[in-house]
Amino acid sequence: MNLHITNETSRLRAVVLGTAKSNGPIPTLEEAYDPKSKEHIQAGTYPAEEDMVNEIESVAAVLEKYEVQVFRPKIIENYNQIFTRDIAFVIDDKLVKSNILPDRDQEIEAIDHVIRQIDPEKIIRLPEEAHIEGGDVMPMGDYIFVGTYKGKDYKDFITARTNIQAVEALKEIFPNKTVKSFSLKKSNSIARDNALHLDCCFQPVGKNKAIIYKEGFLIEEELNWLIDFFGKEHIYEITRDEMYHMNSNIFSISEDVVISEKNFTRLNSWLRDQVMTVEEVPYAEISKQEGLLRCSTLPLIRD
Repeated sequence: MNLHITNETSRLRAVVLGTAKSNGPIPTLEEAYDPKSKEHIQAGTYPAEEDMVNEIESVAAVLEKYEVQVFRPKIIENYNQIFTRDIAFVIDDKLVKSNILPDRDQEIEAIDHVIRQIDPEKIIRLPEEAHIEGGDVMPMGDYIFVGTYKGKDYKDFITARTNIQAVEALKEIFPNKTVKSFSLKKSNSIARDNALHLDCCFQPVGKNKAIIYKEGFLIEEELNWLIDFFGKEHIYEITRDEMYHMNSNIFSISEDVVISEKNFTRLNSWLRDQVMTVEEVPYAEISKQEGLLRCSTLPLIRD
Protein backbone atom coordinates (compact mmCIF):
# COMPACT_ATOMS: atom_id res chain seq x y z
CA MET A 1 0.00 0.00 0.00
CA ASN A 2 1.34 3.41 -1.00
CA LEU A 3 0.33 5.85 1.71
CA HIS A 4 -0.36 9.44 0.75
CA ILE A 5 -1.77 12.12 3.06
CA THR A 6 -0.75 15.76 2.69
CA ASN A 7 -3.87 17.52 3.99
CA GLU A 8 -7.32 17.07 5.53
CA THR A 9 -9.58 17.58 2.53
CA SER A 10 -8.19 16.03 -0.68
CA ARG A 11 -10.20 13.20 -2.22
CA LEU A 12 -10.18 10.22 0.16
CA ARG A 13 -9.28 6.83 -1.31
CA ALA A 14 -8.53 4.58 1.69
CA VAL A 15 -9.31 4.80 5.40
CA VAL A 16 -9.46 2.75 8.60
CA LEU A 17 -12.89 3.16 10.18
CA GLY A 18 -13.35 2.22 13.83
CA THR A 19 -15.79 -0.37 15.14
CA ALA A 20 -18.19 -0.39 18.08
CA LYS A 21 -18.79 -4.14 18.06
CA SER A 22 -18.05 -5.85 21.37
CA ASN A 23 -17.38 -2.43 22.87
CA GLY A 24 -17.44 -3.77 26.42
CA PRO A 25 -19.38 -2.81 29.53
CA ILE A 26 -20.02 0.75 30.64
CA PRO A 27 -16.72 1.92 32.17
CA THR A 28 -16.43 2.98 35.76
CA LEU A 29 -15.69 6.63 36.52
CA GLU A 30 -12.10 5.62 37.27
CA GLU A 31 -11.79 3.96 33.86
CA ALA A 32 -13.10 6.95 31.88
CA TYR A 33 -10.50 8.91 29.90
CA ASP A 34 -12.37 12.19 29.49
CA PRO A 35 -14.87 14.42 31.34
CA LYS A 36 -17.69 13.97 28.82
CA SER A 37 -17.72 10.20 29.25
CA LYS A 38 -17.75 10.74 33.01
CA GLU A 39 -20.80 13.02 32.68
CA HIS A 40 -22.77 10.33 30.87
CA ILE A 41 -21.64 7.53 33.17
CA GLN A 42 -22.88 9.54 36.16
CA ALA A 43 -26.14 10.50 34.41
CA GLY A 44 -26.91 6.95 33.29
CA THR A 45 -26.88 8.08 29.62
CA TYR A 46 -23.69 6.35 28.44
CA PRO A 47 -24.29 5.10 24.87
CA ALA A 48 -25.52 1.59 24.15
CA GLU A 49 -23.39 -0.62 21.91
CA GLU A 50 -26.22 -1.25 19.43
CA ASP A 51 -26.72 2.47 18.88
CA MET A 52 -23.01 3.09 18.37
CA VAL A 53 -22.72 0.18 15.94
CA ASN A 54 -25.59 1.60 13.88
CA GLU A 55 -23.97 5.05 13.87
CA ILE A 56 -20.60 3.81 12.63
CA GLU A 57 -22.21 1.63 9.98
CA SER A 58 -24.02 4.69 8.65
CA VAL A 59 -20.59 6.24 8.05
CA ALA A 60 -19.38 3.02 6.40
CA ALA A 61 -22.33 3.28 4.00
CA VAL A 62 -21.40 6.84 3.03
CA LEU A 63 -17.78 5.87 2.44
CA GLU A 64 -18.92 2.96 0.28
CA LYS A 65 -21.15 5.34 -1.71
CA TYR A 66 -18.06 7.39 -2.58
CA GLU A 67 -16.02 4.27 -3.43
CA VAL A 68 -13.54 4.70 -0.60
CA GLN A 69 -11.60 1.58 0.39
CA VAL A 70 -12.53 0.92 4.02
CA PHE A 71 -10.47 -1.16 6.43
CA ARG A 72 -11.83 -2.17 9.84
CA PRO A 73 -10.03 -3.24 13.03
CA LYS A 74 -10.15 -6.87 14.07
CA ILE A 75 -12.65 -7.24 16.89
CA ILE A 76 -11.18 -7.49 20.38
CA GLU A 77 -13.79 -8.77 22.82
CA ASN A 78 -15.10 -6.16 25.28
CA TYR A 79 -12.74 -3.42 24.10
CA ASN A 80 -13.39 0.10 22.81
CA GLN A 81 -12.07 0.36 19.22
CA ILE A 82 -14.09 3.30 17.94
CA PHE A 83 -11.46 6.03 17.79
CA THR A 84 -8.88 4.84 15.27
CA ARG A 85 -7.58 8.39 14.76
CA ASP A 86 -5.88 8.20 18.16
CA ILE A 87 -3.70 5.20 17.49
CA ALA A 88 -1.78 6.29 14.37
CA PHE A 89 -1.64 8.94 11.66
CA VAL A 90 -0.26 9.31 8.15
CA ILE A 91 1.83 12.24 6.90
CA ASP A 92 3.02 12.07 3.29
CA ASP A 93 3.96 8.40 2.79
CA LYS A 94 4.72 7.56 6.43
CA LEU A 95 2.55 6.03 9.12
CA VAL A 96 3.41 7.22 12.62
CA LYS A 97 2.34 4.96 15.48
CA SER A 98 1.01 7.03 18.37
CA ASN A 99 2.23 6.79 21.94
CA ILE A 100 -1.17 6.74 23.62
CA LEU A 101 -2.58 5.86 27.03
CA PRO A 102 -1.12 2.49 28.09
CA ASP A 103 -4.58 0.94 28.60
CA ARG A 104 -5.21 1.30 24.85
CA ASP A 105 -2.15 -0.54 23.51
CA GLN A 106 -4.21 -3.37 21.99
CA GLU A 107 -5.92 -1.01 19.55
CA ILE A 108 -2.90 -0.74 17.26
CA GLU A 109 -2.54 -4.54 17.22
CA ALA A 110 -6.10 -4.80 15.89
CA ILE A 111 -5.10 -3.04 12.65
CA ASP A 112 -1.95 -5.11 12.14
CA HIS A 113 -3.50 -6.59 8.96
CA VAL A 114 -3.46 -3.06 7.54
CA ILE A 115 0.02 -2.15 8.78
CA ARG A 116 1.49 -5.32 7.22
CA GLN A 117 0.54 -3.93 3.78
CA ILE A 118 2.82 -0.92 4.34
CA ASP A 119 6.55 -0.80 3.62
CA PRO A 120 8.18 -1.32 7.07
CA GLU A 121 10.60 1.53 6.33
CA LYS A 122 7.60 3.87 6.13
CA ILE A 123 6.39 3.00 9.65
CA ILE A 124 7.62 5.34 12.38
CA ARG A 125 7.63 4.76 16.12
CA LEU A 126 8.28 7.84 18.23
CA PRO A 127 10.53 7.85 21.32
CA GLU A 128 8.78 6.59 24.44
CA GLU A 129 8.78 10.03 26.08
CA ALA A 130 6.98 11.59 23.07
CA HIS A 131 3.26 11.30 23.85
CA ILE A 132 0.93 11.90 20.91
CA GLU A 133 -2.50 11.03 19.53
CA GLY A 134 -3.69 11.47 15.95
CA GLY A 135 -6.52 13.82 16.90
CA ASP A 136 -3.86 16.41 17.66
CA VAL A 137 -2.10 16.08 14.29
CA MET A 138 -3.17 17.78 11.05
CA PRO A 139 -1.07 17.76 7.87
CA MET A 140 -1.55 21.03 5.99
CA GLY A 141 0.67 20.90 2.89
CA ASP A 142 4.02 22.37 3.91
CA TYR A 143 2.82 22.56 7.52
CA ILE A 144 1.97 20.09 10.24
CA PHE A 145 -0.41 21.54 12.84
CA VAL A 146 -0.15 19.91 16.27
CA GLY A 147 -2.32 20.42 19.34
CA THR A 148 -0.39 20.15 22.58
CA TYR A 149 -0.22 21.08 26.24
CA LYS A 150 3.03 22.60 27.48
CA GLY A 151 2.24 23.20 31.15
CA LYS A 152 4.43 21.81 33.92
CA ASP A 153 1.27 20.10 35.22
CA TYR A 154 0.97 18.00 32.01
CA LYS A 155 1.00 14.75 34.00
CA ASP A 156 -1.97 15.92 36.06
CA PHE A 157 -4.23 16.00 33.00
CA ILE A 158 -5.52 12.69 31.59
CA THR A 159 -6.93 14.97 28.88
CA ALA A 160 -3.43 16.16 27.82
CA ARG A 161 -2.49 13.66 25.12
CA THR A 162 0.32 15.28 23.11
CA ASN A 163 3.42 16.77 24.70
CA ILE A 164 6.18 19.08 23.49
CA GLN A 165 8.59 16.14 23.09
CA ALA A 166 6.29 14.77 20.38
CA VAL A 167 6.26 18.14 18.63
CA GLU A 168 10.07 18.12 18.58
CA ALA A 169 10.12 14.52 17.34
CA LEU A 170 7.89 15.42 14.38
CA LYS A 171 10.26 18.25 13.47
CA GLU A 172 13.09 15.71 13.21
CA ILE A 173 11.07 13.16 11.22
CA PHE A 174 9.71 15.75 8.78
CA PRO A 175 12.53 18.32 8.40
CA ASN A 176 11.00 19.76 5.22
CA LYS A 177 7.75 20.65 6.99
CA THR A 178 7.01 23.54 9.33
CA VAL A 179 5.61 22.00 12.52
CA LYS A 180 3.30 24.52 14.19
CA SER A 181 2.04 23.74 17.69
CA PHE A 182 -1.05 25.11 19.42
CA SER A 183 -1.56 24.97 23.18
CA LEU A 184 -5.03 23.71 24.06
CA LYS A 185 -7.25 24.27 27.08
CA LYS A 186 -7.55 21.16 29.28
CA SER A 187 -9.96 20.09 32.00
CA ASN A 188 -10.29 16.67 33.63
CA SER A 189 -13.73 17.48 35.00
CA ILE A 190 -15.61 20.00 32.81
CA ALA A 191 -16.21 18.80 29.24
CA ARG A 192 -17.21 22.25 27.98
CA ASP A 193 -13.81 23.58 29.07
CA ASN A 194 -11.77 20.75 27.59
CA ALA A 195 -10.25 20.64 24.11
CA LEU A 196 -9.26 16.97 24.18
CA HIS A 197 -7.51 17.20 20.81
CA LEU A 198 -6.86 19.88 18.20
CA ASP A 199 -9.76 18.52 16.13
CA CYS A 200 -12.10 19.23 19.06
CA CYS A 201 -11.67 22.98 18.50
CA PHE A 202 -10.42 23.33 14.92
CA GLN A 203 -10.71 21.71 11.51
CA PRO A 204 -10.01 22.81 7.94
CA VAL A 205 -12.78 22.22 5.38
CA GLY A 206 -13.09 22.79 1.65
CA LYS A 207 -10.24 24.49 -0.19
CA ASN A 208 -9.36 27.28 2.23
CA LYS A 209 -11.84 27.43 5.12
CA ALA A 210 -11.79 26.35 8.75
CA ILE A 211 -14.05 25.67 11.72
CA ILE A 212 -12.70 27.15 14.96
CA TYR A 213 -13.69 27.32 18.62
CA LYS A 214 -11.54 30.20 19.82
CA GLU A 215 -11.84 29.47 23.54
CA GLY A 216 -10.22 26.07 23.06
CA PHE A 217 -6.84 27.75 22.54
CA LEU A 218 -4.71 28.80 25.51
CA ILE A 219 -2.40 31.28 23.77
CA GLU A 220 -3.97 34.19 21.88
CA GLU A 221 -0.92 34.69 19.67
CA GLU A 222 -1.16 31.10 18.39
CA LEU A 223 -4.90 31.45 17.76
CA ASN A 224 -4.38 34.70 15.85
CA TRP A 225 -1.71 33.07 13.70
CA LEU A 226 -4.19 30.33 12.78
CA ILE A 227 -6.94 32.83 11.94
CA ASP A 228 -4.52 34.84 9.81
CA PHE A 229 -3.43 31.65 8.04
CA PHE A 230 -6.97 31.13 6.71
CA GLY A 231 -8.20 34.73 6.79
CA LYS A 232 -11.07 35.90 9.01
CA GLU A 233 -13.53 35.78 6.12
CA HIS A 234 -12.89 32.03 5.75
CA ILE A 235 -13.41 31.15 9.43
CA TYR A 236 -16.60 29.59 10.78
CA GLU A 237 -16.69 30.13 14.54
CA ILE A 238 -18.55 27.68 16.78
CA THR A 239 -19.95 28.25 20.26
CA ARG A 240 -19.04 26.56 23.54
CA ASP A 241 -22.07 24.26 23.27
CA GLU A 242 -21.31 23.45 19.65
CA MET A 243 -17.74 22.57 20.63
CA TYR A 244 -19.14 20.33 23.39
CA HIS A 245 -21.25 18.51 20.79
CA MET A 246 -18.14 18.18 18.58
CA ASN A 247 -19.12 20.45 15.66
CA SER A 248 -15.48 20.80 14.58
CA ASN A 249 -15.05 17.03 14.40
CA ILE A 250 -16.67 16.35 11.04
CA PHE A 251 -14.82 14.45 8.28
CA SER A 252 -13.97 15.41 4.70
CA ILE A 253 -14.24 12.94 1.84
CA SER A 254 -13.08 15.67 -0.53
CA GLU A 255 -12.91 19.46 -0.79
CA ASP A 256 -16.61 19.52 -1.62
CA VAL A 257 -18.03 16.52 0.29
CA VAL A 258 -18.15 16.21 4.09
CA ILE A 259 -19.72 13.77 6.54
CA SER A 260 -21.41 15.62 9.40
CA GLU A 261 -23.71 14.86 12.33
CA LYS A 262 -27.35 15.36 11.38
CA ASN A 263 -28.08 17.60 14.40
CA PHE A 264 -25.43 20.19 13.45
CA THR A 265 -28.10 22.37 11.86
CA ARG A 266 -26.23 25.69 11.84
CA LEU A 267 -22.94 24.20 10.70
CA ASN A 268 -24.49 22.03 7.99
CA SER A 269 -26.35 25.04 6.61
CA TRP A 270 -23.10 27.02 6.46
CA LEU A 271 -21.30 24.14 4.75
CA ARG A 272 -24.01 23.99 2.09
CA ASP A 273 -23.68 27.75 1.67
CA GLN A 274 -20.03 27.04 0.77
CA VAL A 275 -21.32 24.79 -2.03
CA MET A 276 -20.40 21.57 -0.23
CA THR A 277 -22.33 18.32 -0.25
CA VAL A 278 -23.14 17.41 3.36
CA GLU A 279 -23.72 13.72 4.03
CA GLU A 280 -25.61 13.75 7.33
CA VAL A 281 -25.35 10.79 9.69
CA PRO A 282 -26.50 10.10 13.27
CA TYR A 283 -23.50 10.26 15.62
CA ALA A 284 -24.85 11.81 18.82
CA GLU A 285 -24.39 8.65 20.90
CA ILE A 286 -20.73 8.19 19.98
CA SER A 287 -20.14 11.88 20.71
CA LYS A 288 -20.90 11.15 24.37
CA GLN A 289 -17.34 9.75 24.55
CA GLU A 290 -15.88 13.11 23.47
CA GLY A 291 -15.15 12.00 19.93
CA LEU A 292 -16.94 12.22 16.61
CA LEU A 293 -16.36 11.59 12.92
CA ARG A 294 -12.74 12.64 12.52
CA CYS A 295 -11.84 10.73 15.70
CA SER A 296 -13.17 7.44 14.35
CA THR A 297 -11.39 7.60 10.98
CA LEU A 298 -7.72 7.05 10.10
CA PRO A 299 -7.08 8.19 6.50
CA LEU A 300 -4.42 6.27 4.61
CA ILE A 301 -4.63 7.60 1.06
CA ARG A 302 -5.89 10.91 -0.36
CA ASP A 303 -5.29 12.14 -3.89
